[in-house]
Amino acid sequence: MNSLPKTLSSDAYQQLEELIVTLELPPGELISENELSSKLGLGRTPVREALQRLDWEGLVLIMPRRGILVSEIDYGRQMLALEVRRELERLMAQKASIRATQSEREGFLVIGEKMNLSVHHNDGIAFMRYDRALNELIAGASHNEYASRASRIWNGLSRRFWYVHYQKAADLSVISGLHVDLAKHIAEGDSSAAASACDHLNDYVLDFTKAAFNFD
Repeated sequence: MNSLPKTLSSDAYQQLEELIVTLELPPGELISENELSSKLGLGRTPVREALQRLDWEGLVLIMPRRGILVSEIDYGRQMLALEVRRELERLMAQKASIRATQSEREGFLVIGEKMNLSVHHNDGIAFMRYDRALNELIAGASHNEYASRASRIWNGLSRRFWYVHYQKAADLSVISGLHVDLAKHIAEGDSSAAASACDHLNDYVLDFTKAAFNFD
């Protein structure tokens, strides 16, 4: 099947992913292609393509003739994802620091600055958007399509988990600083420092996840 131009399907995906991550489409909600197409102002085909990607990533469950179910938040699976995430993100950070183009290195610094601004304005949604942009840039700059594809499995689920719990279980300035350090070391081409910064970030995410369990 031929895909629509990326501008349509990716736009549908980004909008739907954010609606799910920010709980505007809450866990357990049953939705339809027609409803989503109307909500987004897009045709059914790009919406369908976006839903297929979200189904693969675990944010929705497509049920033929019944609708689309927004997935529940599964804490056990979140912990399992962290085991894989730690190893693969370290690899991508190291490779990105070595393989990134000049424009990609500049992009890391720009995202770091914008993350700091989002924290200054206490804007959790803006921070989440820059977190997604940073994840995508690291994956792209690693120039390893297999690692990049694999990382998509947990990115949206992790952002949703973060959005649900960060106000109770996290310090936005701390997590932002860890992201900015990672972006800086990749931009500088320091693979050892990038790997270490990635580990520090995932240490914090693990502690945050455990703390979120206690709040629930």
